[in-house]
Amino acid sequence: MTRLTESAIEDFAIRLFERLGYDYIHAPDIAPDGDRPERSRYDEVLLTGRLESALKRINPKLSPALLQAGLKEVQRIHSPELLANNEAFHRLLTEGVPVSAGYAVAGD
Repeated sequence: MTRLTESAIEDFAIRLFERLGYDYIHAPDIAPDGDRPERSRYDEVLLTGRLESALKRINPKLSPALLQAGLKEVQRIHSPELLANNEAFHRLLTEGVPVSAGYAVAGD
């Protein structure tokens, strides 16, 4: 009987997302000391450059000021509980980020 390992699950998930059109990037390559760093410290969870690019692509009609406000809302998620952070982030992704009266920055 074959054992199901974390590595096997990770490999399966990577292949699944690649079939859906996502690109796989090996984490050490974008680490602060990697070949193409996308964060300045290891404790940075958000890849801010990627998030900002996605917000611009998804919300092409919003002003740069509103996009920055949306980005700051996402960056403000700070709870001592990981589950609370994940739930807050999921809510922003699925419901949008309120940035001013009548506007929301789309998350997907």
